[in-house]
Amino acid sequence: MKKDNKRVIYWLLTGCVLIFIMVVVGGITRLTHSGLSISNYKLISGTIPPINDAEWQEAFNLYKQYPEYQKLNNQFTLQDFKDIYFWEWLHRVIGRFIGMVFLLPFLYFIIRKQLTAQTIKKSIILLSLGAFQGFLGWYMVKSGLVDNPDVSHYRLAAHLTTAFITFAYTFWVALDLMFPNKKEINKNFRNLIRLGLTILIIQIIYGAFVAGLDAGFIHNHWPMMSEGQFMHDTVLIEQNPVYKNFIEGKSGVQFVHRILAYIVVIIIFLIWKKSRKLDLTLYQNKGINTLVIIVFIQFLLGICTILLHVPVWLGVAHQIGAFFLLSATTFTLHRFTK
Repeated sequence: MKKDNKRVIYWLLTGCVLIFIMVVVGGITRLTHSGLSISNYKLISGTIPPINDAEWQEAFNLYKQYPEYQKLNNQFTLQDFKDIYFWEWLHRVIGRFIGMVFLLPFLYFIIRKQLTAQTIKKSIILLSLGAFQGFLGWYMVKSGLVDNPDVSHYRLAAHLTTAFITFAYTFWVALDLMFPNKKEINKNFRNLIRLGLTILIIQIIYGAFVAGLDAGFIHNHWPMMSEGQFMHDTVLIEQNPVYKNFIEGKSGVQFVHRILAYIVVIIIFLIWKKSRKLDLTLYQNKGINTLVIIVFIQFLLGICTILLHVPVWLGVAHQIGAFFLLSATTFTLHRFTK
């Protein structure tokens, strides 16, 4: 039986689609402030939501014991609680389903000897990333159950970034099987794409910082951060030492996120411009052209998200744009890697 066949590729691509759905639902969960609605973690029994009034009331009473209800949502009715409970429950159920989709077919392919030794090693890395992602989700929620009725933006960034990296690695492994023959063209050009990918990942981290600190709800102007000036010193400098303003201050974090957006656009423009001088294959050319289109759309989505004060649908669209931009960058880099 042929190893690393089409079924293995479909398995990996299915995992990519599910991770994408997971990230979208995670974005909705964050933007609707639903992430702390389920304060306990039950791996198996937690798959089934409350099914009668008594169970719903028990879940609601548990929610009342924690800071988010006591400090922010003490006006909530049971129906309000059900609304936010749904998104967090769905997010967790999808996470469990992804674990099964990765693990069970992997065991099947192992038993049927349909994976090469190299693919087995890569799959084990994928499973490890998935398990770590689940741990980070629990670790993130835990940070909002003590005193502060919100999760740590550092833990949120770790959770989100790991999801993006898991997707990118899964996609890369699938591409390895889809395109077994790769031709290296121009190391300097490949390194420029790697630089773009690195900056993009940092930008995704800062996007999570903005989300975790609710920093998108301030400075709702563009291109200036406030009317008449790009950086308002009396607003930007919120903490000492100064560097903390750029990792913990709302104004500073949004400022960095804006600057990184310009840098990402510039790097992708340079990639496109330099590629015009190269003899490209069909897929290399498609990858670069897709990068240019998506980064333009993503930039516009970012501007609209700020100007419109982060409506849920637009915040989710902006996160989806980041996902597609990472996908295009991963594909393009793969096409230029030996």
